[in-house]
Amino acid sequence: MAAILMSAAANVAGKVAGYLVDPIVRQLGYLFNYRSNLDELVEQVERLGNARERLQHDVDEANRQGDDIENDVRDWLTRTEEIIQRARELIQDENAENTSCLCFNLKLGYQRSRQAKELSEDIGELQEENNFTRVSYRPPLQGIWSPRLRDCEPLVSRASILNRIMEALRNDDIRMIGVWGMGGVGKTTLANQVAKNAEEDKLFEKVVMALNISQIPNVTKIQEDIAGILGLKFEQEGELERAHRLRRSLNKHKTVLVILDDIWGELLLEKIGIPCGDAQRGCKVLLTSRSQGLLSRSMGTQINFHVQHLCEEEAWSLFKKTAGDSVEQLKSIAIKVLRECDGLPVAIVTVAKALKGESGEAVWNNALLELENSAPANIEDVDDKVYKCLQLSYDHLKSEEVKRLFLLCGMLGYGDISMDQLLKCGMGLDLFEHVSSLEQITNKLVTLVKILKDSSLLLDVENKHFFEWPGVFFGYNYENRFVRMHDVVGDVARAIAAEGPHRFVVIKEALGLEELQRKEEFRNCSRISLNCKNLHELPQRLVCPRLEFFVLNSDAESLGIPDPFFEGTELLKVLDLSNVCLTRLPSSLGFLSNLRTLRVYRCTFEDIAVIGELKKLQVLSFESCKIKRLPKEFMQLTDLRALDLWDCSDLEVIPQNVISSVSRLEHLCLVKSFTKWGAEGFGSGESNNACLSELNNLSYLKTLCIEITDPNLLSADLVFEKLTRYVISVDPEADCVVDYHNRSARTLKLWRVNKPCLVDCFSKLFKTVEDLTLFKLDYELDTKGFLQLKYLSIIRCPGIQYIVDSIHSAFPILETLFISGLQNMDAVCCGPIPEGSFGKLRSLTVKYCMRLKSFISLPREQGRDRWVNRQMGSLDLTRDFIFTGTDVPTPFFNEQVC
Repeated sequence: MAAILMSAAANVAGKVAGYLVDPIVRQLGYLFNYRSNLDELVEQVERLGNARERLQHDVDEANRQGDDIENDVRDWLTRTEEIIQRARELIQDENAENTSCLCFNLKLGYQRSRQAKELSEDIGELQEENNFTRVSYRPPLQGIWSPRLRDCEPLVSRASILNRIMEALRNDDIRMIGVWGMGGVGKTTLANQVAKNAEEDKLFEKVVMALNISQIPNVTKIQEDIAGILGLKFEQEGELERAHRLRRSLNKHKTVLVILDDIWGELLLEKIGIPCGDAQRGCKVLLTSRSQGLLSRSMGTQINFHVQHLCEEEAWSLFKKTAGDSVEQLKSIAIKVLRECDGLPVAIVTVAKALKGESGEAVWNNALLELENSAPANIEDVDDKVYKCLQLSYDHLKSEEVKRLFLLCGMLGYGDISMDQLLKCGMGLDLFEHVSSLEQITNKLVTLVKILKDSSLLLDVENKHFFEWPGVFFGYNYENRFVRMHDVVGDVARAIAAEGPHRFVVIKEALGLEELQRKEEFRNCSRISLNCKNLHELPQRLVCPRLEFFVLNSDAESLGIPDPFFEGTELLKVLDLSNVCLTRLPSSLGFLSNLRTLRVYRCTFEDIAVIGELKKLQVLSFESCKIKRLPKEFMQLTDLRALDLWDCSDLEVIPQNVISSVSRLEHLCLVKSFTKWGAEGFGSGESNNACLSELNNLSYLKTLCIEITDPNLLSADLVFEKLTRYVISVDPEADCVVDYHNRSARTLKLWRVNKPCLVDCFSKLFKTVEDLTLFKLDYELDTKGFLQLKYLSIIRCPGIQYIVDSIHSAFPILETLFISGLQNMDAVCCGPIPEGSFGKLRSLTVKYCMRLKSFISLPREQGRDRWVNRQMGSLDLTRDFIFTGTDVPTPFFNEQVC
């Protein structure tokens, strides 16, 4: 019994001792482990800083894409920033003290060691939380209506129809509404106004629309347009899977309005993914069409609204607004011209713009005569008056160049028209006069397109998500990526093109293609656009000996081009194959000795050697094609001026001397494509790839989009100084040199490029670069030449102590500055900031710059006293700073802010 009591007492005593001793040992441990706790904290801060920086890169990219950041990501970044700041303050305090004196201040040493231990544990917990599956999401589009509506009010007659449509939308018993009227009467404008009012009045949880469905409905495009507004992103699903996902997304809203504009035939809403019938009473559908019968009989609309011609008073108001008040001086003749427009808005606007600025009565009388005597074409659902008005606008175009471009747009224009495609086809057809270089041709095309837009014969593309590559020529100018032709204007353009000397043929239905070939007008045509979704078989030969231009666009999975297909088309200059399921090019392609432009989009090839026989080829484009190697036969393309291999991600082999042999090349694009450049001095066997030095043989090269994943391949003799457009990435960690939201056509991204290569290869480009990213450079950068730089990012470059010197003005038009991880940077400028520097700066981000002390701002205007931006504060308390504004004094830093 005594032994038991003694044992129990010993256990109690041991526990009591533990309770008393363990805390003492732990507290003493803070003193004994002072240095190790501080060193551990330094390592933890470094690791957390790197993790935060990696995540911040994803956040910055998402912001550039216009996406919204997830709340938990924002919260993590905020907490991380706070704890890193606290840790750095502790480390700085420790560094500021004489460590050897801490032995005389045990209390201070204990406090700092304990804080370091606790901060390290908190950092560890934050690191464990850094496992986000995604950082952002794409918000649905806001304000889906045309921005043109924001600055104009609907006409009185249209306002009455609009009010009645809005009443029908409020009626729970009406779910299918139709709007009909002839082409050019203003149905699309009215549909946009309905969407605008429905959103502003909050009649529905969601309003979605697909505009300009046109004569050849593309279900995939309709689904993508609606999905973009919903914030739904498709991957590689088929049509049925997309419809299922779209239906589920729409059904999540109690009330939704779907607007489908300009339908030409029956659409199966279920096939698209639009809920209809009793299954979803909260979904209402508004359709516009030229045919009342289609709406009421085929689509089952419950109520239809007829959009008619404008009355004379409204027509005159629109005409005068478009042509200018000066028409009042010619009102009598102008009224007669206006009456020929028959109250149709599209006709009124085009005629008014054609005659705008013409003050001579003779010009107006001649225009009236042309309108009265013009022979209308027989175009289904296009009024004779509209045809005459658009014909007049076409006749009043100032040059044959712009007329030919207008007709070319009609050949290509069912929906959006790529400017890149226009240029490639226009080059092959010798459309552009008195210009020689591709750079001049690009500028000429932009000028001609502007003339057509000013005449209302072409339109801007609005509210568009651009998923396709915009092209090597226009890839970074949002205003010059795509254009649109009104469907009525397109009909008239094709009617004009089919007449007289043009002999252009546009085929929308593949039925009877063999029979069509037997007709003389088809056999003698010079241009054919075969834009058929139901095309499953081609004739053995295309018997069109005068053919110069051939476009084939079909999504049939089994379509092939017979080998003899092109044997009778030796004069062909432009061949455009889009969405054609091909595995091999037909052997008869070699007969096309006059071919100048070959554009192939989304095809798969095993052998393309036959292209080497096309000696006159100037433009070769294989966008989004599956090609594993370029053949040696490409060395024969000595007249080639543009080579576009965008998104040829399977391309692994470009034999040596192929690139250097096409010495006339002016534009080369290898984005999302070939990256396996060969090293210098390693044999010349077939298995060896082209070297970067071959680019030096391209003395005409002006545009270059390229990825270099190995900085060691750069050599001193590689010179890019003649480039006028370029997106060049030297980055082994990058997936792609460009994204769809690149900010400039002159972009450099340089990762660990050694100084000799930086000077020899890229220093000449520093005079023209607009978007520059420098990553992990170990030396100071001479920045006095960056006169055109707008966007600058400098990341983890320990060799940079100052960004500018005090002698040369720098960055006069810089708009965005991002600096991160410049641990040896004392100040932005070594001395006073030179006059003329940073005058346009509007966005500033600073992170992890340990030695940087303060911010100041330069004067807003010359002569104004210096104004200190106190929002920036002192960097004694913060090491990171983000500031973006549109009307702020230029912020910068080289003095302490009080």
